[in-house]
Amino acid sequence: MNIVVVGLGIIGGSFAKAIKKYTSHRVIGINRSEQPLQEALACGAIDEIGSPESLALADLLIIGLFPKAAVAFMEQNASLIRKGCIVIDTAGIKSEICPRLTQIAEENGLFFVGCHPMAGKETNGFASSEADLFVNASCILIPCMEAPKALETVSELALALRFGKVVLSTPAEHDRMIAFTSQLPHAIACAYVLSEVCPRHDGFSAGSYRDVSRVAHINEALWSELFLENRTALITEIDSLIRHLSDMKQAMEAGDQQALQEILRSSRLVKEALGE
Repeated sequence: MNIVVVGLGIIGGSFAKAIKKYTSHRVIGINRSEQPLQEALACGAIDEIGSPESLALADLLIIGLFPKAAVAFMEQNASLIRKGCIVIDTAGIKSEICPRLTQIAEENGLFFVGCHPMAGKETNGFASSEADLFVNASCILIPCMEAPKALETVSELALALRFGKVVLSTPAEHDRMIAFTSQLPHAIACAYVLSEVCPRHDGFSAGSYRDVSRVAHINEALWSELFLENRTALITEIDSLIRHLSDMKQAMEAGDQQALQEILRSSRLVKEALGE
């Protein structure tokens, strides 16, 4: 296939590198700034630097942009894309963008499959991308329109790129689960490092500090957009967290070791039941 990757950040760049490492497909890169394109060309992550006109060559289009930017790109360029092309996004939210992207695809003779690779780092940009970033990760696919062949093509590509498994979901289910598994941990990390004692942690911290604080090294432009566009589900998870923290706080204020012990035991049992 001719695969066009729009947006050579950590995810788009990793897709390009993985495609070149593990398949024989041809990759064309499109990016707003020139430097990532030159770096991608120099390291062999792309076969050529593309332009909007290159969209006419695409058998598969991977949009590695922020959610709103992905929609804007399709609104501006859909008419240039080859009819029958499969389009996937890589955004971390789906309910806000899948209906519009599906509509654009249907109006222009394209096939849209929502996609969310469950992989990343706390750093960003093409320099952080890796051919093996997706190894053993989950690839969540959202079949937003009746296009079984397109879904099959994307699933096969995901497995070829060494994703560990493909998980099918709906926009609503995806956003509800991602609020818990991804967005809430980022919110916790950011709140955690705002403690007034955080700047003095050196010499007092080890694995627990690193585990909780790691993703506080955050891209605030991206994550504020993700938080706001999934605010209902994320606020539900934040409320749940606050409720459980309040239960612990009340037990400590009351000096009730039995109550506190029961809360901690319940948490341990949940993790053990998950086999983790």
